[in-house]
Amino acid sequence: MSTSDLQVQIFQHIKSKLPSHISLVDEMAQVLEVSTDSAYRRIRGEKPISLEEIYKLCVRFQLSLDQLMNLQSGALVFSGNFINPSSFSFGNWLQSATQQVKYMTGFKEKILYQLCKDIPPFHHFHFREVAAFKYYVWMKGIFNTPELQNKKFSLKDYPDEIFELGQRSLQVFNQVDSVEIWSQETINSCLRQIDYYIDCGMFEDPQEAILIYEAYEKLITHLDKQARFGKKFDVNDPSATGLGKYQFYLNELVIGDNSFLALLDGSKVAFILHSVMNIMMTRDTRFCDNLHECVKNLMKRSTLISSYSERERERFFKYLRRRIETRKQVLHA
Repeated sequence: MSTSDLQVQIFQHIKSKLPSHISLVDEMAQVLEVSTDSAYRRIRGEKPISLEEIYKLCVRFQLSLDQLMNLQSGALVFSGNFINPSSFSFGNWLQSATQQVKYMTGFKEKILYQLCKDIPPFHHFHFREVAAFKYYVWMKGIFNTPELQNKKFSLKDYPDEIFELGQRSLQVFNQVDSVEIWSQETINSCLRQIDYYIDCGMFEDPQEAILIYEAYEKLITHLDKQARFGKKFDVNDPSATGLGKYQFYLNELVIGDNSFLALLDGSKVAFILHSVMNIMMTRDTRFCDNLHECVKNLMKRSTLISSYSERERERFFKYLRRRIETRKQVLHA
C-alpha cells in the first residue's frame, strides 16, 4: 500500500469514529490547525501529513500508531485514568461517564451492549434510595472517604446535587438503545452490600434498610416493565413514552464481568469496568470484534425476555422480588 493510500485510509478510519453530523473536513482543520482547503488535500492524500500531525490525531481521537498503520504488533491499546481515592470526585466521574454516553447519541445507529455481572450504574438513579446507598458504599467502602469512615448511613446525607446529576445522566442513557444480558446473580453484590451494613450496624435508622429494599423492588418492577414493553422510559412517566429500545436477555450461566460495547454507525467502542469503578476504553478493532463475538455468543445461549417469553420474564423477576422480600421479612422478624 502506498503512503498516500495509507493516509486516505487513516482519515476514513477517523471518519468512522465521528458522529454523522460532524464534518470530517472541519474537524481535521481544527485539530491540525490548518485551513479547510489544506485539510481537504490531506484527506485526499494529495499532501502528506507530518509526524507532528499524526501525533495530534492520535491524541485527539485516542488512536495508536498500530491502529493507524494497521501494524499487527499484538498490543491492545486502551485509554483511561486510574482513580485516585484521595482526590476522587464522584460528580466528576459521573459527568465523564455521561459524556461518553452523550457522544453516542450523536450517531444514527447507537446500540449499547452490556454484560451485567452487576446492575448497570445508570439504573441506580431511577430511585433516590438506591442511588444514595450505592453512593455511600462506593465513597465509604471503596474510596475510604475520611468524613464517612465513622459515619453511619442516612438518606438525609445524600447530596441533592449528586442525585440531580445522576438523573440527568439517566436521561441521556435512556436515549440510547440497550441490550442487557443478566443472570440470576446480577443483583448479588447489591444485596450483599445491604446485608453487610445491616450486620455492621451501619444504618443510623434501621428502618431505612427496609426503604432501600423497597426501592430495589421498585427498580426491579420498573426494569420488568421496560422489558415487557421493549423500550426505556422515565419511571415517573405514567404514559411510558418510549425512548431508546430495550432488550433484556437472561443467561442461566454467570456473567463474567461488566463489559460494555457500543455499536455506532458500524464502528465499535468497548468500555471495561475494572477495580470497581475505573473505566478503560478502546476502539481497537481486534478487541472490539472479539467482544462483539462474545456478546453474540452469549445472546445465542440466553433467553430474550423483553417483548417475548412472558412466562420466563415473569419467573425471573418474581425470583428477584422473592430474594428481596425474604430479606425484608428477616428484618421485620
